Amino acid sequence: MTYKLIALDVDGTLLNDEHQLSEANKEAIAEVTRRGSRIVLCTGRNPKNAIPIMKEMGLTGYVLADNGAVTVAVEDSQVLHQYGMDARGLDPYIAYCRERGIHFDVNTAFDLYVDNVEHLAQEAMYMYEHLELVPATLPSWEEVAEPIVKFTAFAQREVIEQAIKDWGLWDPVFTVTRSGEFFIDIMHPQASKGNALKELAARLDIPREEVLAIGNYFNDISMLTYAGLGIAVDNSPVEVKAAADAVTLSNNENGVRAALLEYALN
Repeated sequence: MTYKLIALDVDGTLLNDEHQLSEANKEAIAEVTRRGSRIVLCTGRNPKNAIPIMKEMGLTGYVLADNGAVTVAVEDSQVLHQYGMDARGLDPYIAYCRERGIHFDVNTAFDLYVDNVEHLAQEAMYMYEHLELVPATLPSWEEVAEPIVKFTAFAQREVIEQAIKDWGLWDPVFTVTRSGEFFIDIMHPQASKGNALKELAARLDIPREEVLAIGNYFNDISMLTYAGLGIAVDNSPVEVKAAADAVTLSNNENGVRAALLEYALN
């Protein structure tokens, strides 16, 4: 099978635990693109820190950012598609986070807002600096000019697990997704990596059977199950492996390279 569209998750999949892109993965990606496949990053990251990874690999095309809530062209940062949320519906989640001291941020396609930028916790400051993102203080909803595409809560594991349980009992206005060990993402009910990948494949006239996806976490399940071939890296939770068609090496063992060699370059 020739896979014309290959979707890669970034953190925990394409990058190792040091958040580095290995030369081995980079070379395998270069080879599949030479053979005519398109690479798309499908990530929970903001376009601002996803597009540079595409450029580091010498690629153009698209990134499906914010867990599929925003599709952006690499060359000119044009937003091709986005799932905007009803911002007022986020008020109960913001109140919940404030009452419990849970850090949160609110994302448009390119802007990032926090509750109070002057009082960021050290862990949050480190996270944003590491991701090369500069947050601003959240204004009133009327002052946010662009659609809200993602709300993220960040806390210790046990706090996040309790929030997942509590929010699961609320009216399902939004999609609530565990996007990392310490993160919950809340998005438009139709926003997911799988739907974004499906929409892009249709735009490019690529059938589902010719789409390959590689991921590692719960927010990747929708794209792994949409793709003609969904591959989980070995560091994935057991539920993600069960949802995939195949399992490859871990992100620290160049799992993307191993998967591309076995399924796209054989």
